[in-house]
Amino acid sequence: MTPIHTSLGDNARLTLDNITDRASDLVQPTLRLGVTGLSRAGKTVFIASLVHNLLHNGRLPFFEAMRSGRISDIRLEQQPDDQVPRFDYETHIDRLVDERIWPDSTRAVSELRLTLHYQSASRWNRMFSRGSISIDIVDYPGEWLLDLPLLGQDFRSFSRETEARAAGPTRAALAKDWMELAGSLDYDAPADEKTLKALHESFSAYLTACRADEHSLSTLPPGRFLMPGDLEGSPALTFAPLPGLGDEKFKRGSLAAQMERRFEAYKSVVVKPFFRNHFARLDRQVVLVDTLQALSRGPEAIADLERALSEVLSCFRPGRNSWLSSLARRRIDRVLIAATKADHLHHESHDRLEKLTRRLVNDAIKTIGISGAGIDVMAIASVRATREATVESGSQVLPVIVGTPIKGEKIGTETFDGIRKTAIFPGDLPANPEAFFRMLKRGGDVPESLADINAVRFRPPEIDIEASEGGPSIPHIRLDRALQFLIGDRLA
Repeated sequence: MTPIHTSLGDNARLTLDNITDRASDLVQPTLRLGVTGLSRAGKTVFIASLVHNLLHNGRLPFFEAMRSGRISDIRLEQQPDDQVPRFDYETHIDRLVDERIWPDSTRAVSELRLTLHYQSASRWNRMFSRGSISIDIVDYPGEWLLDLPLLGQDFRSFSRETEARAAGPTRAALAKDWMELAGSLDYDAPADEKTLKALHESFSAYLTACRADEHSLSTLPPGRFLMPGDLEGSPALTFAPLPGLGDEKFKRGSLAAQMERRFEAYKSVVVKPFFRNHFARLDRQVVLVDTLQALSRGPEAIADLERALSEVLSCFRPGRNSWLSSLARRRIDRVLIAATKADHLHHESHDRLEKLTRRLVNDAIKTIGISGAGIDVMAIASVRATREATVESGSQVLPVIVGTPIKGEKIGTETFDGIRKTAIFPGDLPANPEAFFRMLKRGGDVPESLADINAVRFRPPEIDIEASEGGPSIPHIRLDRALQFLIGDRLA
């Protein structure tokens, strides 16, 4: 596991934060749930749909406390952290339900508090429990999570790892300009701002190209290069890794020395505050991944997703919390890896999507040498944008999905207008994940059934508000199972 390096001062602040949180728990029991994901996996949609289904009595049959009628009231409350932006739940729901537009992607940390009033299933617990719990949902970009391993690296190891990653078939072409520019520079020459900025911009352009839909690569640190926010242009964000570094000491005032200094500033100014103020205070975690998109892009995207999952899981400390041990260092005791957009497949392939993702997670767990206890994998759709049907094609009956593709989406020569509903054969995922991954490791080609997956983006569904009791209920796939895993034990 990649170590998270923190100073004595950092550890003292972490301990103080946890003592403060636990003291608050004595007044109002609270569970802090982190929600993150890799690019375009649907973090905002997941939170909006989850909260909406809870507030509006959505279909959640596998969420035991709701199914059994033990939850008496659920309401939004004022969040406890005044310095953290509120998750804009109402605007996101308006866009989903009224405008049928997907919300904007997560750009920074935000937070929302739900309070649930319930009756414990245990007579003993009913004697001692207050019968309420607050769920603080903390939304943050997955790119920031992938920055945490940087805390265990120095500038040389960061540069060498980035250079090795850039040697992949897809990345090599995308990294060409950055590598050529870096190769033309004398790292021992005095640093000047124009050169530093040019190298940073070239490297950032490489990361942006890797993230584009046509490549869908996942492991892209430093994450703030892709979403700089109010730090754009600051020295802490104006650096780049240097390929071909040796072991010699950097000359004072040189290009290499300045890049090293700014890399360390990035860790201090950007990564450590996120770790200390947000990540280290979490109890449970959801990580959303777009496995389907990686599968449709081929072996390199799949391998990169597995690498990203290894780095993500290395950041967590799976294990059961105890009140005393968590005073010094909180432990995330449940992690859900959720493969999103299951509605882009026929239900016959949902289990296959889950098995493929589980195989990626299991390989990642083996790579970093941690226990898989407390980690689960599910295939979900936060918002079900399609329905299923069948069409006859000659003597065959094909399972299809029906939805409204987003304007501009294409299949072959057909471009969709964003208005017309369309029946699409989504393709099939391999039934045997083991055989599929053995073939990938041998360097085989992507099977035709994978290459032909129609990874079309759909508009949110039409929701009949009048037909829904208590307001519109957003359709989903397995959100109830996700809820049961993440918080069901706290309502027992």
